[in-house]
Order: sequence, then C-alpha cells, then structure tokens
Amino acid sequence: MRAVGGDAERLARSFEEHRAHLRAVAYRMLGSLAEAEDAVQEAWLRLGRVEPGEIDNLGGWLTTVTGRICLDLLRSRTARREQPMDDTFVPDPVLRPLSRVDPEQEALEADSVGIALLVVMETLNPDERLAFVLHDMFAVPFDDIAPVVERTPAATRQLAGRARRRVRDSAPPSDPDAARQRQALDAFRAAARTGDFEALLAVLHPDVVLRADAGALVRGVAGSKRLRGAQRVAESAMLFSRYNATARMVLVNGAPGLVSVVDGRVGSVLTATVHDGRITALYILADPDRLEGLLPPDEEESWDE
Repeated sequence: MRAVGGDAERLARSFEEHRAHLRAVAYRMLGSLAEAEDAVQEAWLRLGRVEPGEIDNLGGWLTTVTGRICLDLLRSRTARREQPMDDTFVPDPVLRPLSRVDPEQEALEADSVGIALLVVMETLNPDERLAFVLHDMFAVPFDDIAPVVERTPAATRQLAGRARRRVRDSAPPSDPDAARQRQALDAFRAAARTGDFEALLAVLHPDVVLRADAGALVRGVAGSKRLRGAQRVAESAMLFSRYNATARMVLVNGAPGLVSVVDGRVGSVLTATVHDGRITALYILADPDRLEGLLPPDEEESWDE
C-alpha cells in the first residue's frame, strides 16, 4: 500500500463503507457470488496502488474500477467460450428469510437483481452489460462509462439502449405483487408434493419455460435441461417430488422462491416469474458444486398475509 499509518487505516475504513455497493455492482455484472467477491478484492488491490490524493470521488472511482474489472472478466469468458452460453445456465442466487421484510425494499430488489433478469443479461455482450448495469442500475453518467468501454458517450448511450431493449423484450412477463407470487409458488409446491398433476397444470402457464442447471457432472433425468410447455414441466416436477417435500419458502434475489434442504444442505433453489396468477418461467439451480457453500436462511418460513 502506498498509504501508511493512519492514511492506510482511513483508506481501509473508506473502502469497507463502499464494499456492499461494489459487491452489488460486481454481482449484477457477473451473476456469480464468488467472482463478485474476487472482483471487489481486486478493486481493493488496485486502490492500494494509487496515491490517495489522486482520487477526488472515491465511490465513483471504485465503482468504475470494479466495472472495468468485471468487464475484463466477461470479455475473457467470451473469448474462452467456443459455443454460445448454455440455455440451461442459472446464476448464483442470494437467499434471505421471508420474515421482517420491507415490502418496498423487497420489490426494489426483485426488480433489480431477479434471477430472470440476470438470465437475460447473460445474453448481452460484455460492453452492453456494463453500460446497462452502471447506468440503468447505478446511475453512473455515460461520460464516466465511456472511457471504460473505449467509446464516446453517445456510443455508450446506444450500448445501454440496446441492452435495455433486449432486457425488455426477452424477460418473461411477471407480476410485481409478492403475495400473488407466493400464492402461485405455494400452489405449485403443494401440487408437486401430493402428486396432483391437474393442480400443477392449473398453476402453470401453457407456455411456461423451465430452466434447470444441475452443473456439468450431473447426467440423466437429474441433469441440466430446458423445457417448454405446462405438460412437460409438470411431468418433470412430478419426478422430483422428494425435493418439493423438503422445500420451504424464502426470498431468492428479493423475490419468493423455494429452497430444498437435505441433511442440512441446500439441495436446490427454485424461483419463478408469475403473471395473472400462473407461473410463466421456472429457474432451478441444482449444481452441487455451486450450492456447496450456500447456506439456507436460519429463520422459519413466515410472512404477512
């Protein structure tokens, strides 16, 4: 660190004040909790190589530096990838208990970091994703984003506009009312537990899409899959009724979801989009490697009706 003594301590305290914000930026950019933590740590290391007096706005500097780090990671992913992103990929979830939730904050989180949105953002190219995340989610001016993507502010604005249109056109329709989301998920869980196939069909939209990510090593019926149509999705849900027997309601990225816990470990995480009382999309993460470090919320299921 260039800073020494009291300067180093003050710099460390200032960085910690921004850590949660930087983690939020990195998570929205990368869709990976582990990579987000790595990006924030790299931002701290880069801060240590800069003279404190050279930074006028620490928060803005850290935000753009974290964005640049994430952009480099996304570009590296794209360069290594020989085929398009697997359409079964589900981003890392953030779990919280349902109880003692501020409804306004819950709606804000669901809108900004919902799994469905993160899935759509995986289809953006790295520059589009950076412009969209920094400008639309964190209100960073285009003049500050432009040097990161090596474009003019006008071209950067166009990047964000293209990303915004793709997100708007690709995201499945969803009801923002959390109570109706919970009702639909509860009906889905009850029908799957009891094996009521007709009840499952009733709660699923005819064109519902299921995206299940079990990782690269799981094969067979439990492997990754993408299914469309209420009949096929209901049949798949019936095959995994044992997970539904242990599932409980939590918040997944600010929206209602289901977590199955087997022997104290998270076995799968499910979240959904709901429109007019019916489930339009289901996202399931069942990758053992990615779930290994994920802890279920400690509190019991509860919410205000």
